[in-house]
Amino acid sequence: MLLAIDNGNTNVVFAVYDGDKALGTWRCQTDVRRTADEYAVWLTQLMALKGLKPEDVTASIIASVVPGALFNLITLCKRYFGREPLVVGTDGVDLGMRVMIDHPEQAGADRLVNAVAAQQHYGGPAVIIDFGTATTFDVIDGDGNFRGSAFAPGINLSMEALYMAAARLPRIEIKPTEKIIGKATVPAMQSGIYWGYVGMIEGLVDRIRKEFGEPMKVYATGGLAALFDQATEVFDVVDPELTMKGLVEIDRRNRPA
Repeated sequence: MLLAIDNGNTNVVFAVYDGDKALGTWRCQTDVRRTADEYAVWLTQLMALKGLKPEDVTASIIASVVPGALFNLITLCKRYFGREPLVVGTDGVDLGMRVMIDHPEQAGADRLVNAVAAQQHYGGPAVIIDFGTATTFDVIDGDGNFRGSAFAPGINLSMEALYMAAARLPRIEIKPTEKIIGKATVPAMQSGIYWGYVGMIEGLVDRIRKEFGEPMKVYATGGLAALFDQATEVFDVVDPELTMKGLVEIDRRNRPA
């Protein structure tokens, strides 16, 4: 069984896979101060609720965009599961694609993993939109090679910035509104944030397609992808598990025969 770990800026997601089947998925808030011991106490108890034991794990893989948390995640895999993890982005880990940008070392591990999963399960050329701390638009070509990106602030980050910078604006729930023109502060904020993001998504995808010069599909992932799926027809696929599927595929490509 595989222990797959996706360490993002906001959350760390852990999953145990038997082949392509997820036996359990758990998440906690990203905190670089959290030790391997703390991870182990939390994770092994949750695994036990699914009838899983540390010795069931035969391999592990990590994708991390938080350097300060990586050491303790590696230690977790080695000390409590007895497995040296594959770390996406390090030398010797075969992604099965070329990273065709000016500075390949700057490509985030999560984005590379998404690209692998998108090509494996759905095919390219494509735009992969990940709704995380940042909203990222990553491009793969027909061979699955990583060709570049566009970044925007994540919707939660934008909402928090608006609350922090404007003394009279409250924190709000992100949701679609029936009308664009709000008649009070909260619906006006909800309209601007939600429909503004829909406009950004559609506008950026249109510009990316024109610049790339080929028909492209659009795959959406991340916690808020489903929220926007109801408001636009730009997505061909919404797959919240895209990153984890990519980790499973990378492990398969690098596992000794």
